[in-house]
Amino acid sequence: MSNIPETGRTRRVTIRLVVLQILVLSLLATLGGRLWFLQIRNGSQYTAQASNNHIREVVSPAIRGEILDADGRVLAGNQTKLVVSVSRTSLLEQKDHGKAALTKLAQVLGMNPKDVQDKVRLCDAKTPQPCWNGSPYQPIPVTDQATTQQAMQIMERREDFPGITAQPTAVRQYPGPDGANMAQVLGYLSPVTDDEVTKTANQSGKSKYLPSDQIGRAGLESVYDNDLRGATGVDRLEVDNLGRVIGSAGTTPAQPGDNVVTSLDARVQKVVEDNLVQAMKDARNTYDTVTNQNFVADSGAAIVMDVHTGRIIAMASAPTYDPNLWVGGISAKDYAGLTGQDSNYPLLNRAIQGQSAPGSTFKVVSTSAAVQAGYSLDGHYPCPSSLTIGGREFKNFEGESAGDISLEKALEISCDTVFYGLSYDQWMKDGGTKPKADPADWFYKTAHQFGLGAKTGIDLPAEVPGRVPDRQWKTDFFNANKDAWCKQAAGGGTDYATQIARENCVDGNVLRAGDSVNYAIGQGDTLVTPIQMATIYSAIANGGTLYRPTVAKAVVTPSGQLVRNIDPHVDGKLPDDDKTLQYIDQATAGVITEGTAAWKFTGAGWPQDKIQLHAKTGTAEVYGKQTTSWLTTYSKDYAVVMTISQGGTGSGGSGDAVRRIYQALYGVDDKGNVDPGKALLPTPQTDLPKFNPDGTAILKSVAYADIPPVPARSGVYTDLYALEPAQRGVGRSRA
Repeated sequence: MSNIPETGRTRRVTIRLVVLQILVLSLLATLGGRLWFLQIRNGSQYTAQASNNHIREVVSPAIRGEILDADGRVLAGNQTKLVVSVSRTSLLEQKDHGKAALTKLAQVLGMNPKDVQDKVRLCDAKTPQPCWNGSPYQPIPVTDQATTQQAMQIMERREDFPGITAQPTAVRQYPGPDGANMAQVLGYLSPVTDDEVTKTANQSGKSKYLPSDQIGRAGLESVYDNDLRGATGVDRLEVDNLGRVIGSAGTTPAQPGDNVVTSLDARVQKVVEDNLVQAMKDARNTYDTVTNQNFVADSGAAIVMDVHTGRIIAMASAPTYDPNLWVGGISAKDYAGLTGQDSNYPLLNRAIQGQSAPGSTFKVVSTSAAVQAGYSLDGHYPCPSSLTIGGREFKNFEGESAGDISLEKALEISCDTVFYGLSYDQWMKDGGTKPKADPADWFYKTAHQFGLGAKTGIDLPAEVPGRVPDRQWKTDFFNANKDAWCKQAAGGGTDYATQIARENCVDGNVLRAGDSVNYAIGQGDTLVTPIQMATIYSAIANGGTLYRPTVAKAVVTPSGQLVRNIDPHVDGKLPDDDKTLQYIDQATAGVITEGTAAWKFTGAGWPQDKIQLHAKTGTAEVYGKQTTSWLTTYSKDYAVVMTISQGGTGSGGSGDAVRRIYQALYGVDDKGNVDPGKALLPTPQTDLPKFNPDGTAILKSVAYADIPPVPARSGVYTDLYALEPAQRGVGRSRA
């Protein structure tokens, strides 16, 4: 008798079949669920993705908006040029990775084959310029200087130039109207990087970068990039599975960017740039009796500001460069010239990034501090030839003594010992080396109230804040450098730097008497920028209002319609009352007529009775270098500030240049005659330019004096100057 059931299956087989059936049913259920998920729940999403597989997008770059001066002159615009571009993707598909094609291209363009190959390689940490720092999938421009004949050769012989195109393209141009340069103010463009494209992939509109985009990397091009950069156009083409175009899926036209109208005046800018350069040339032909060689005059900056609004009329920085070098990709030689150790770094905007001790121009701050501390404007203070403080002698100019004088006279003749005495007296009242629990610190607090030690907030990138070396800074600086100082002191050296390190190792966090007296005359560890000084002297001129400096005035459409105004912004008020401001105003006028700047202004024919100017000269010591020239001035409408590194005395180095800037502004000739018809800008311009229907500005026809810069000359400075110690009573600084 058999044990096999009538079905012919054993129990074990039956169980296996049941398990198998369950597995099959589970798989079918899973498959069905997945099909439901794909076709029902997410069907529309995958349908769209499948459709997109047959859509190809062709990007049309938007025309970038223009940057205009106050009259509507184009400072940064666009020009149509024949641009030759290379597709890296196509090159890499070739057997030799495009080497033969690039060599042929170089021959057609008359370029070195290596230069062409360098331009299309990708930038990384180890690859020097020139290289491509944009998206590797974007066509890389090789030149924007192709001729029509060269373009035709490339396009007619496509088999010899795979992946290479030549077509008309709008490229950025900096035309330099009236010869004005303003490279550091305008900035430049460069392509977006892959990282930038990836980071903005989920954004929309202008916030989303495409591989073809170029964006501002410096200056106004950077700050107002979102306004200037238009919306990229896209043509969506339907293609079959072979990539052939079979129709259109829609077009989004490109939208041009808006224009930025600035307060800059290209004519004034040209005058400022020329006179800054000429002043530096003059300094290099002038003998420095301290160092027994001509002044180096290695860099400088100058600013013209509207005192009523804080708007910038002109801003020059030297050395400078041609911003068109960046257009179409910068060459290795040019890049080295802008960034190499011997370049003196022309990319820096020294008007907002150059910082140095202000010298005697700081004394208006010290005067305000003295008044707040309780010293009388009607009082008289000793101006001896020198003061001995802490065992060190702090000298006045050329050892001369003026007796007891007013603060007004102290500003006028730049008497250091008056301010030494006031600062030392206040330092003692605050407790000296053992300060009170809550010292008044009027000289330091006042500097902060004047806006020093902080950025002005100007609408330009990378501004630096300068430095007010108060007690907190001393503590922070000591903590950061104590180990280095003590290590240097342990070396046993006897040089000046080691002596200072030895002192600082012991009590570098203590605010000493020498620190305070040096600080009162704008020396020691104090640092300011030209834009800060222009802001301060503008505030003195307008009655005490601290305006935030601005370059842009408005944003308008390509047709000239207003998008938005960029209004003046008040950041605060000076701590002075009307009496103190009038006192300082009178003192700075005396600097022009009888003080340290008189020989360069009224002594050189300036009509002070017709157009009143105010000034403060300053010549700051920098350890190991020649003196820095500072001249801070203002009229009823403008503040003009100039500084030249290693440029000599304040009035000697910058006086002629600043006077000639005022001559151009107001139409004053060398004999002091005033002709308003020849004035570049006798009053600040408040209105926006008018535009034609096509968006071009209606430029005013203005006749103005062509005032030449001072001719270069050699010689020795003969003006009287104050001697200001650089650090702890050592060294000098002249007014």
